[in-house]
Amino acid sequence: MMAAQALALLRDVSRLEAPLEELRALQSVLQAVPLSELREHVAELRLSPLFSLLSQNHREQTTLCVSILERLLQALEPVHVARNFRVDLQRGLTHPNDSVKILTLSQVGRIVENSDAVTEVLNNPELLKQIIYCIGGENLSVAKAAIKSLSRISLTQAGLEALFESNLLDDLKTVMKTNDIVRYRVYELIVEISSVSPESLNYCSTSGLITQLLRELTGEDVLVRATCIEMVTSMAYTHHGRQYLAQEGVIDQISNMIIGADSDPFSNFYLPGFVKFFGNLAIMDSPQQICERFPVFVEKVFEMTESQDPTMTGVAVDTIGILGSNIEGKQVLQKTGTRFEHLLKRIGYQAKNASTELRIRCLDAVSSLLYLPPEQQTDDLLRMTESWFSSLYRDPLELFRGISNQPFPELHCGALKVFTAIANQPWAQKLMFNSPGFVEYVMDRSTEHDKASKDAKYELVKALANSKTVAEIFGNPNYLRLRTYVSEGPYYVKPISTTAVEGAE
Repeated sequence: MMAAQALALLRDVSRLEAPLEELRALQSVLQAVPLSELREHVAELRLSPLFSLLSQNHREQTTLCVSILERLLQALEPVHVARNFRVDLQRGLTHPNDSVKILTLSQVGRIVENSDAVTEVLNNPELLKQIIYCIGGENLSVAKAAIKSLSRISLTQAGLEALFESNLLDDLKTVMKTNDIVRYRVYELIVEISSVSPESLNYCSTSGLITQLLRELTGEDVLVRATCIEMVTSMAYTHHGRQYLAQEGVIDQISNMIIGADSDPFSNFYLPGFVKFFGNLAIMDSPQQICERFPVFVEKVFEMTESQDPTMTGVAVDTIGILGSNIEGKQVLQKTGTRFEHLLKRIGYQAKNASTELRIRCLDAVSSLLYLPPEQQTDDLLRMTESWFSSLYRDPLELFRGISNQPFPELHCGALKVFTAIANQPWAQKLMFNSPGFVEYVMDRSTEHDKASKDAKYELVKALANSKTVAEIFGNPNYLRLRTYVSEGPYYVKPISTTAVEGAE
């Protein structure tokens, strides 16, 4: 019934010059018609009149048409949209109103996700060209949608050929000239495409656009450099990306620029990004190889932890956390001996005294450094984490317990995370058991007030309860209490006994 009413209104709209009333009525009727019902009437859905109304550029009319088309197009198969509305899609992408562009790009998005429909787009260079030009628009949502569609198209061989072996490459290069922001958007697209496979990287490399990005990375402009290193870091997330950067000598260049940073008064702009790059590289490849081949990286991280600039300290602390997140990285840090002990003291100090944001980052790094998976708990490594823990502060357990009593949920959870990281290590269990009131604190649900804190406390209890040594160290009664806590779940609330209430009356 509702569908019939909608179809009648749609016919009225197609006959009238300025059908505002009918559009308003159609919009409200459509909200009540289920998509399944609209799909049964696909053959009768005449949408071209709605598309023609868009071209009149009347504000309210445009808004109504966009909303109506959004609903009706959902009822059509992507292949149908691609075949029957080619011209309308092209017009939509050049429409002065951003909402029309966004509507059109969301349809393009549906089409490129569909393997039968996508060929329609690939065989329509004019439409592809318009999508490329959308990257250059003021509106970020429009640009992002365009990038997403192009990135999706490039997942197939045919898509790569359409984009990189035609005049469209020139269109991409033209769009890049719009301004800095648009140029970075195109780089972002290229980096995303290149990460899919060695072959797609090859297309991107041949296009000359990656070379251009890498030239900007080593260019004179420090702000550009800071933006480019983020994209180059994304390239390093894949094995073929790292191989390419190594072959092109980029990793050596970045290392040399870290060396040169000492004499550059503006190095603060790009150094954090360069150090992050190496941190990611180390953890993806091999911390030992990267730190041995590029000693300046480790040097710089140690130096930055001493910095008075909290941005620098923050990046250094994050990087130490990343490096120390696996056993090989921990051993690299351990080899630096007393320097690392000194660095840990510094992190402990910052965890107590820095700004809230930096304290949280310190707590995260400490958790990462101290965690040892059960299967890797050799005597040597346990001795190492124990000595690291004691280097942090004169009474580290008290330090973190103090932080866990703070009213800020992030600090509170950060401290609980530190306890969780060491909870399965026997030396830490002994410390906890011998610290007055600590076992009670662990079991006490009333100290957690929000979901994140309840979850964090639960993880700590679970880590203790699952450990093979806890029954022996904490004693059986405590072990059973831990198991009960775990089985009751993170959000358990004890029922209040009724007798006390009756007595109170």
